[in-house]
Amino acid sequence: MRVALLANLKKNAPSWPGMSPDQWDDLDSEETIEAIVKGLQVGGHEAEFFEANLSLVETLPPFRPDICFNIAESHWGDSRESQAPALLEMMRIPYTGSRVMSLALALDKAMTKRVLAFHGLPTPPFQSFERMDEPLDDDMTFPMFVKPTREGTGMGVSAKSIVHNELELRRQIKEILTRYRQPALVEHYIDGREITVGVVGNLRGPVARRMPGDEDAPRITAGLHFLPPLEVDLARYPAEEAGLYTGRVKTELADDFYYLCPAPVDEEMLIDLNWYTAAAFRVMGCADVARVDFRLDRHNNDKPYILEINTLPGLNPRISDLVIEARAEGVSHAELINSILLQGAARYGLLPKGIQLNWPAARLPLSD
Repeated sequence: MRVALLANLKKNAPSWPGMSPDQWDDLDSEETIEAIVKGLQVGGHEAEFFEANLSLVETLPPFRPDICFNIAESHWGDSRESQAPALLEMMRIPYTGSRVMSLALALDKAMTKRVLAFHGLPTPPFQSFERMDEPLDDDMTFPMFVKPTREGTGMGVSAKSIVHNELELRRQIKEILTRYRQPALVEHYIDGREITVGVVGNLRGPVARRMPGDEDAPRITAGLHFLPPLEVDLARYPAEEAGLYTGRVKTELADDFYYLCPAPVDEEMLIDLNWYTAAAFRVMGCADVARVDFRLDRHNNDKPYILEINTLPGLNPRISDLVIEARAEGVSHAELINSILLQGAARYGLLPKGIQLNWPAARLPLSD
């Protein structure tokens, strides 16, 4: 197939005086782009990178892609991750990954948590603040955790994100509102282990975007492949990170990433984590690939709480969680990339003859 890789390179991002130094931490490196293009080519596809901005309207049609491999974050707006897919839908060009609505919802952590809470999925109590002086809801209890509503890669997350009283809360809300110019998400802080579960595939059969009311109803996961859970070994990072997966850990310390994969969890916990991952994937209407982040409450028998769902999980060949999880199964970066591609192609009826949606979709000669 002819595949256009859509992404936003950090080196191409705009800049301005006074911008936050972590403004573009979630954009991609040249290393990531080169690895994905090479992986697609090893899979037998013609692949080319396109910067995902308004120029796509002019640059994509001459290339005539069969499908786009989308990891575009974009630059502006409260639904920026949905912008490139919206352009593709206007041009009627297929693309991998979640659709416009799911991408917009998942980027907004408060909206994601409203959807999760509506469906009875475990997520910490929360409140969204658009002003520093908004009153605190009665059901919110300290300690709390404060972060930007619409950022990723640990942006805005530091030891100061954990607040223990009203004064610390207001200071941190002010910091988020001023620095990121977006609402602050405040949630009850879950003290415990941090685990993430990646998933590749698409739910099969008549799947409604709601959870069954009967707890004994079958847990629908057909069509999804769950990657081994990854635990961030937070104890190995400097004490000033306060046991958090901070922005500094994800960027400055990324090359010294400490993790356990597969995470040391018992079979019952693994079943629950996979089920909650599938449930979040289902109610958010995700497609092809996602990653769900959890905290296990050490004060409540390690009860898992969903923090967020990432519909555009990182695909750096060395340090991205999803890639590390795949590697733990003996699946190379190229095989992961091609598996995601073929899941998207199958949704559009583009799957080449003879290709089966196994895991991984095909064994390739390139290994990590």
